[in-house]
Amino acid sequence: MKCLENPIWNDYTREELRKLKVDEPDEKCKKNVLKNWDAIAKPLDGMGKFETLIAKIGAITGTEEIDITKKAVVIMCADNGIVEEGVSQSGQEVTVAIAKAMGKGQSCVGQMSKAVGADTIPIDIGINSKESIAGVISRKVRCGTRNFRKEPAMTETETLRAIAIGIEIAFRCKNRGYQILATGELGIGNTTTSSAIAAALLKSEVQKVTGRGAGLNDTGLARKQKVIEEAIQKYDLYHADALTVLQTVGGFDIAGLVGLCIGGAMCHLPVVLDGVISMIAALLAERLVPGIKEYYIPSHKGKEPAIAMLTKELELEPVIDGNLALGEGTGAVMMFALLDVALSIYQGKTTFNDMRIEQYERLN
Repeated sequence: MKCLENPIWNDYTREELRKLKVDEPDEKCKKNVLKNWDAIAKPLDGMGKFETLIAKIGAITGTEEIDITKKAVVIMCADNGIVEEGVSQSGQEVTVAIAKAMGKGQSCVGQMSKAVGADTIPIDIGINSKESIAGVISRKVRCGTRNFRKEPAMTETETLRAIAIGIEIAFRCKNRGYQILATGELGIGNTTTSSAIAAALLKSEVQKVTGRGAGLNDTGLARKQKVIEEAIQKYDLYHADALTVLQTVGGFDIAGLVGLCIGGAMCHLPVVLDGVISMIAALLAERLVPGIKEYYIPSHKGKEPAIAMLTKELELEPVIDGNLALGEGTGAVMMFALLDVALSIYQGKTTFNDMRIEQYERLN
């Protein structure tokens, strides 16, 4: 599906979302990129996973002449009503404070993005404040979600609107010349929402996918797990479809990232995933529009326990194993730098003839 000049995003219904389809990446292009790697003066597969990742980017973009110079991390910012239940060390005022720093380029992801030549695009999709934040794009669906222990976090209309916003942002990025996107998020309580979604979609015991987030003690972790278990039972989420799970226990940040993943695939943009929240959004997008996962580039393994199960489900192999848990898209931005370094070898095209040595050949 080609990017449209003036698409109408807000008319999505559940049925229309289900009908969305994406093209398969160009497998022939992928094979050609891998052949190009073999022609470079180095041991076969010497760049390991980076050779297949660069080939995957070629397949996604449809060209062997790979260029990811213009890059951005899109950070979906929102608050979660579930924090009323004491599942986080911090209150919702922290979301506003960090969003303000993001708007000024002073947050962790802003500083890291400057270092690797990437732009930051923070989006207020559901911060619990009516304040206009300088440097942050306002696409607010609502001032935070509801407390899912008492009622579903979002209405279906709100959920679809947040997804549509993510798709819109991806299309706008494509039309402004961005060649690769990364997923970022900000929102106190979103390791609770992501753990609840993971448990439901993976049909897993809550304890296996729920971690300490920003540093809960044993009592706080037990409370967090109990809240999630109650919600899964209350709404029968082990038997619910992906959109219902997202609507019931998710957040606007996650829904926005679902849309970004879908929109990226529709526009043939590689999408670099960050940690557990991004991975949850990626799995939701794949469940809603099968085939989306072929457009994902993994970054890091992260600390949250759900990561291992999510990467297995999505058939991804993160390359950074740094025990990261910062969020904001920081791990994905680190991956930008690694991709640039790997791509410098691919683009350099130093051949065996240039080195005056015999080329290695594959024997099978």
